[in-house]
Amino acid sequence: MTSITEPQVQANLELYLANLTLHASEAKLDTIVQKKDDSLKYILGDEPYINAKKQYQEAKKIAKKNLEKLKNQLASYQVQVLPPGSETAGELELLKRAVEREKQSINQIDINLGIIETQLGEIKSALKIWNDVIEKSQTKDAPEDIIQTAKVLQSLWGEPPQVLPSSELIIKSQLKGWFRYQALEKLYQVQNRQDALSNLRQNEQEIARQVLLRLALINVLPLLGGIIGLGILIFLFVQWLTKKKDSLLGSVNNNPWPTPWDGETIWQVLVGFFFISQIAFPLIFLGIGLSPIAMSNMSLLKKAIYVLVDYILIAASELLVLYFSVKSFFPLAKDWFRFQWLSNWILWGIGGYLVALPLVFVVSLANQLFWQGKGGSNPLLSLALQAQDKWVLAIFFFTASVAAPVFEEIIFRGFLLPSLTRYLPVWGAIATSSIVFAIAHLNLSEVLPLATLGIVLGVVYTRSRNLLSSILLHSLWNGGTLLSLFVLGSGAG
Repeated sequence: MTSITEPQVQANLELYLANLTLHASEAKLDTIVQKKDDSLKYILGDEPYINAKKQYQEAKKIAKKNLEKLKNQLASYQVQVLPPGSETAGELELLKRAVEREKQSINQIDINLGIIETQLGEIKSALKIWNDVIEKSQTKDAPEDIIQTAKVLQSLWGEPPQVLPSSELIIKSQLKGWFRYQALEKLYQVQNRQDALSNLRQNEQEIARQVLLRLALINVLPLLGGIIGLGILIFLFVQWLTKKKDSLLGSVNNNPWPTPWDGETIWQVLVGFFFISQIAFPLIFLGIGLSPIAMSNMSLLKKAIYVLVDYILIAASELLVLYFSVKSFFPLAKDWFRFQWLSNWILWGIGGYLVALPLVFVVSLANQLFWQGKGGSNPLLSLALQAQDKWVLAIFFFTASVAAPVFEEIIFRGFLLPSLTRYLPVWGAIATSSIVFAIAHLNLSEVLPLATLGIVLGVVYTRSRNLLSSILLHSLWNGGTLLSLFVLGSGAG
C-alpha cells in the first residue's frame, strides 16, 4: 500500500523547479546583465518553456500510472462486503479520496500544460488540452472549478477571444504563480485594461527577480561549494601521492578498532534496526489507525509531528538494542562512540561536506541517466516542499538535521564501521558500512549517491576518530537539502 500512496516526489520536485524557472524567465534585467547570459543559462536553462513542458508531460505520465494503481486497489476493496464503520470501510473511504486527489492533480497538470503551450505558440494544442478537460464533466472525472477554469482559458485563447463571467475571479482562485500571471495578462489584454496590465507586469517583475535570486541560491551556492570541494580533493590527492602515510588521508587504511564482539552481535544490531524500523513500528502505527492513506489526510503540521515522533521512537528503540547488545563488553576502548568536543571536528565536518558535494553530484548525474527518475524517493522531501509554516519548518529541520544525523552516525559510523574492522581492513569497512547505510534508506534509485556520501562520512570518521565530525557533515548535508526544498516551495505559489 505504501508504494501506491506515496507522493510522486521526484516529479513534484521537478515541477516546483519548473514553476520557479518559468517565473524567473520573466525577469527583465538591465542590458549589461542580459549580455552576461551564461550565468542565467546555468540557472534557467536554454529553453525554460520547452523544459517545463517536458516536466509536466512526465509528471502526467507518473500521475496516470499512480491513478491506475489506486483504482486497482480500490476495485479489490469494493468486491469485499464491508460492515459500516469497520476499519476496512474507513480505508475504502480514504482510498476513494486518494483517487479523487490524483484525478484533480492530473486535471491541474493539464490546465497548466495548456498555458505552457500558449507560450510556445501551440494555441491549437492548448485548446485541445482544455477541451479534453471540459469533456471530463460528462463522466464527472473533473470537479466544477477545474471545468470552469478550462472554459475561461479556452475562451480567452479562442478565435475570437471572449471573456466569460467571473473570469478574473476564477483565474485568481484556481491558478497559481506564473500560470496565474499568464492568464491574467491575456485577460487584461482582451479587456484592454492597460492600467491593470501595467500593474500586473510590474508586480510580476518584482516576483521574477525574487525567484531568480532563490534559484541562484539553490544553484550557485552548491556550485561554489562544489568547486571548493573539488579543490580540496585535488589537494588531498596530490598530498597523498607525494607524502603517502604523512598525508591527511595517509592513516585512513590503518589502525582498526579493537572489537571485542563477533559477527553475531553485528547482525543482531542490524536485524534489530531493520525489524524495528520496517516491521514493528509500521505495524504498531497501522494497528492504531495511522495507515499511509489515513496519514495523507492529515494536516502538514500533524504529518511533521508524526514523522518526528516516529523517528525518535525508532531511534530510541534501536539505541536500546545497541546498548544491550554491547553492554556485556563494557568498558570499551576509548575510540568507541567517541564525542570529543575539544578537537578539530568542525574543520573535518565542513571539509567533508564540501568534498561530498562534487563527488555525490557526479555520481547522481550518472545515476539519473540510469534510473531516469524511476525508483521512488523519500516522501519527507515532498512534505518539505510544502512546509512554509515556522513550526513545520522547525520540526522538519530538527528531524532531518539533528535527530537523523545523531542516530544514524551512532549506528553506521559509531558501531557498524568499527565493528567491521575486526574482519576487514578499514577501507573495506568504510565501503561495506556505506553500502549498508545506503540500503537502509530503502530507496533503490539512490543507493549509489547515498553510498558515496556514506564513504565520505566514513573517511571523515575514521580519520578524525570523532563522531561529532561525521554528525556535523551529515547535518550540513540534510540541512542543505531541506533548505533547497523550502526555497523551492516558497517561490512556487
